[in-house]
Amino acid sequence: MNPTRVLLLFFACLIGAVLHAQEDKKASVSGLVTDANTGNPVDYATIYVQGTNIATESAVNGRYSLSVPAGKDFVLVFTRIGFKESPVTVKALPDRSRIQIDVQMAPSDSDLEIIVTESRMEGAGMVREGVEQLKLLPTTTGNLESLLPHIALGASTGTGGELSSQYNVRGGNYDENLVYVNDFEIYRPQLIRAGQQEGLSFPNVDLIRDLSFSSGGFEARYGDKLSSVLDIKYKLPDSLKASVGFSLLGGSAHVEGSLPVGKDSFRKFRYLVGARYKTTRYLLGTLDVQGEYTPNFTDLQAYLTYDISHDLQIGLMGNLNQSQYRFSPSTRSTAFGLINFALQLYTVFEGQEVDDFTTGMGGLSLTYLPDKKRNPFFLKFLASDFRSDENERFDINGDYSLRQIESSLGSGEFGEVVAELGVGTQQQYVRNYLDLRTWNLEHKGGWEIQTSPKVSEATASHFLQWSVKYQRESIEDRINEWERLDSAGYSLPNNPDQLLLYSVLKTRNTLLSSRMSAYLQNTYTYRDDARHEWRLSVGLRASYWGLNEEFFIAPRAQLLYKPLKGNKDISFRLAGGLYIQPPFYREMRRPDGSVNTQLSAQKSAHLVGGITYDFNLGKFNPKKFRFISEVYYKSLWDLVSYEIENVRIRYSGENDASGYLAGLDMRLNGEFVPGAESWINLSFLQARERLNGIQHLQREIGQTEATEVDYVPGQPIKR
Repeated sequence: MNPTRVLLLFFACLIGAVLHAQEDKKASVSGLVTDANTGNPVDYATIYVQGTNIATESAVNGRYSLSVPAGKDFVLVFTRIGFKESPVTVKALPDRSRIQIDVQMAPSDSDLEIIVTESRMEGAGMVREGVEQLKLLPTTTGNLESLLPHIALGASTGTGGELSSQYNVRGGNYDENLVYVNDFEIYRPQLIRAGQQEGLSFPNVDLIRDLSFSSGGFEARYGDKLSSVLDIKYKLPDSLKASVGFSLLGGSAHVEGSLPVGKDSFRKFRYLVGARYKTTRYLLGTLDVQGEYTPNFTDLQAYLTYDISHDLQIGLMGNLNQSQYRFSPSTRSTAFGLINFALQLYTVFEGQEVDDFTTGMGGLSLTYLPDKKRNPFFLKFLASDFRSDENERFDINGDYSLRQIESSLGSGEFGEVVAELGVGTQQQYVRNYLDLRTWNLEHKGGWEIQTSPKVSEATASHFLQWSVKYQRESIEDRINEWERLDSAGYSLPNNPDQLLLYSVLKTRNTLLSSRMSAYLQNTYTYRDDARHEWRLSVGLRASYWGLNEEFFIAPRAQLLYKPLKGNKDISFRLAGGLYIQPPFYREMRRPDGSVNTQLSAQKSAHLVGGITYDFNLGKFNPKKFRFISEVYYKSLWDLVSYEIENVRIRYSGENDASGYLAGLDMRLNGEFVPGAESWINLSFLQARERLNGIQHLQREIGQTEATEVDYVPGQPIKR
């Protein structure tokens, strides 16, 4: 690429982003203070934020709770007569988040050191992780999504092998997963066929502050998909930092910082910029198909924020992603058969494949957060534009030969071709072009209503959240592909009067449509430090699509309960609701290229029960371990059946299936080896499906006749 063009694109990328308000935001810290020598609770210990007048005292049972500033690092100090002063450095917390910090204070006359254990922030059934440990995990794709199966409940890698960053969650396919970056929904290219064509996905690990992931039963404030939600928050830098990394598979660089603007101390301009490059040519050289592989993937990204006033902040997010995949195959040799009858399929190719996928995204956000200590609220406005320009060009001719290989070890011709069993030709021609564009306008807000419960030591509040979103979509799709098969001198299908192609697909589709969606959610939180904490979230989502004129309302609810008596750090979760996924263009396109504009949304009902338990393995390993387990049931109807070809999902374009899923997920993580966090995941899943208009039969072992059944083991048809 021309250096001037790269520079222009880089500066263009700087004019894109999202904002997250930092000033005057609050988070909550709570925990247990105990004696490191006896393990007994320490009462009336003073806990304060260093350099401020924010302070509290521990109760008789040793528990405390404190409201602290969000968005910046601080030092939490624990002090009491007879004990050593215990300062604890706490990293910046997101707005309205909660974190638990337990401290074992050492008596003044002992040689013991203080022990600090910190649990992850509690969310409504979300697995929350930082990214520092994730950066250490090896991956061939360089994408964050490749790491999700290591940390998320019920997540597994896609069908494209280790070169794919697609992931499946609890039996669903990749299209059933939501991805957000700083409240903006992220889209992916539609035409990618194979894992080696996948470039760099949107999330840049160098820019991420933390992430949250839910495998099902998520809140109404998240969108309309059947399986999961990945919610990513980028950093809010306060000092100059930079990083550079290189490997045989590519490289990355990023810079971040904060600059004062004017005389007012609150006016700051924050910037976060990253660039990535990836090539997998060294890995592709080991595939069965030999040839010249030239994959080049680049990504430029920026996230900028500026504080206009104490109450008003503006943000910009931008991304430019280009994936180029060129492939000129030469030969392929595949061995199969039995020990005493070995076969080889040998193919010689002519032609090439050229694919390029260029995506761009720009987003603007404006957040109003007035400084209110009582019943605070915020208003946020978001606008974004996403465009994907995708091109596929194939013209490959392959002459193949099926051969028998000498397999006798004592033969002088061992490993050589002894017979030619058949020959043929396959020609594949593709000229596909897709131009997809989506515009989004959204308003969202939140209002915390603080109440006064009858119990003097208890706190309670309602947190109302709402959103209204308008989305406009423009899609232009041109399909021109055909395949010719010639086996042993006969073209398939065989017709003596004319030459017929094995498959032909020529269509042109243009769609222009609008969607409306909204949600209203109330979260009631009640906390009594001497007894328990519980949180009830109830919400409604509504959606309307002008193309098929389908309107729906989906209720969702969650209950989290955490006992605070005793020393056990355990919480329980129960969630359920309707999850309705309106079709996007890929679900609507039938195998023959026609588009079903009356396709209904796929629907699912979730019921999830879970437990989270944080515990220690003794004083020799003071950092906490976390055990998470969830049992779930999902009923699904109005499904759109599909086939999987490598990583490409080809839908039937009809609501022709139903089914259900049930399973158990378990996850244990912690520092089994000090300084290195590890994960252990174990999942059990049963999936059943039924295709409309198809008689499903089942034959037991030892029986000659099959009996009709309602459901069969559910799995996509894989080629």
